[in-house]
Amino acid sequence: MESCTNTGGNLISHVPPAKRHPYDQWSPDARALDLVGDKWTLLIVRDLLSGPRRFVELQRVLPGISTEQLRSRLNRMVADGMLTRKRYREVPPRVDYELTERSRDLAPVLGELARWGYEWAWGPPRASERVDLGAIFRLIPGLVNDDSAAYGTVELTVTDGHGDSPAVYRVTISPGRAEIAEGADGASDAQLSGPSAAWIQALSPVGERDGLATTGNRRLASLLLDLLAVGHAHEALDAGLGSAIG
Repeated sequence: MESCTNTGGNLISHVPPAKRHPYDQWSPDARALDLVGDKWTLLIVRDLLSGPRRFVELQRVLPGISTEQLRSRLNRMVADGMLTRKRYREVPPRVDYELTERSRDLAPVLGELARWGYEWAWGPPRASERVDLGAIFRLIPGLVNDDSAAYGTVELTVTDGHGDSPAVYRVTISPGRAEIAEGADGASDAQLSGPSAAWIQALSPVGERDGLATTGNRRLASLLLDLLAVGHAHEALDAGLGSAIG
């Protein structure tokens, strides 16, 4: 008898049905790739790590995906128990997509993929690449190691973010984990802000941070930048920051 898991009130099969074009190999990695190996799937997971999004918001943060591609991928991920879809009785109609526990467990996988990218594929933006700093910030939950002792909240602001309006991200770090939300609600222990050009300099291999303004707990802010720029969560956050906050 096939086992089931209850995720947020939705009963889903523990083993999703086979894909239309499966790898047809009885191996855990092949089974995993049946679920996440398609183009865009892992990026959709990444961009929902900061909370639910509407269809049009996912289109905005995923340059290059067509409307039909996104609709098809979201429908498949809902069917696979990777996402939930919630409809609101509003005019115009509103539909939110949110990660299930199954998808949230991919955060460390994304973190390891990012570390590999930092090591072997990283560099300044190419002319063909769209720069959305939020795409990098949303990797943070997967970059923090289980043994990290850091804690605190850092507010990251891209002053010329969406449509030249500031884009604000709040990263809350606690021992062994991190969460990210978008928006400026709530207090923070440290604040980092600057235009996109300054963030690109700080997060590129050169690591030049002079263009960013730092206030509050500078040590916490610096450690978070180390984490983002290098991708080595152990070196960046395996430090007792309890004494640094307060």
